[in-house]
Amino acid sequence: MKHIPRKRFGQHFLADDGIIDAIVRAIAPQPGQAMVEIGPGLAAMTQPLVERLGRLTVIELDRDLAARLRSHPQLEVIESDVLKVDFTALAAQGLRRLRVVGNLPYNISTPILFHLLAHVDAVGDQHFMLQKEVVDRMVAQPSTADYGRLSVMLQWRYEMEDVLFVPPESFDPPPRVDSAVVRMVPRISPVALDAKRLEEIVQVAFSQRRKLLRHTLGRWLEDKRYPGDFDVQRRAEEVPVLEYLSLAQALS
Repeated sequence: MKHIPRKRFGQHFLADDGIIDAIVRAIAPQPGQAMVEIGPGLAAMTQPLVERLGRLTVIELDRDLAARLRSHPQLEVIESDVLKVDFTALAAQGLRRLRVVGNLPYNISTPILFHLLAHVDAVGDQHFMLQKEVVDRMVAQPSTADYGRLSVMLQWRYEMEDVLFVPPESFDPPPRVDSAVVRMVPRISPVALDAKRLEEIVQVAFSQRRKLLRHTLGRWLEDKRYPGDFDVQRRAEEVPVLEYLSLAQALS
């Protein structure tokens, strides 16, 4: 029976064979690699992946789709909300880092990215289909409109690249937005710092992004020791990632 996309799960199924082939080529799966696909849906990308890998673990919340996927002999199906999945434990089972891929539900894509950030040490790389606007924010550089909290937090731990544009007509049903595929590779030697402190700093800095930092972050820093050369006469979007990282280190 035909599966009816469920709005509450943010389901938009990839249906363009050319786009699917381009994504799989960008991922470049190799036999025997440990890979996890988030939200396999109707298995449009799942099948070409598992053909190259031999085995594939998939995470699917929709119980009807999960039941279909269990009939595939080469799939290990985890029926769960991805935000409850322990990727570090999954990697430990195979004693190797995971390659994580997926067409992420656009309504919870940012929470998924931050959930995976907490498990970054267990990940070899990530390839995700996301709303183009989100990808633009992820890879944005300072002094641009897209640069913000997501840019800083993810660029701290990942090298990222926008690898493929995907138009709405590539999906069934078509979303109302453009999409893109992003490649995320964990940095080999990330700056060591307190992640919660960095998130706190960035949250405060971008809370009123049109104001100078002396009106937002400056007041927050009054009772804390921080580098005297940190210029609060700038807006949050003008501060490079490395300066936020140095500030978080100093305050840790």
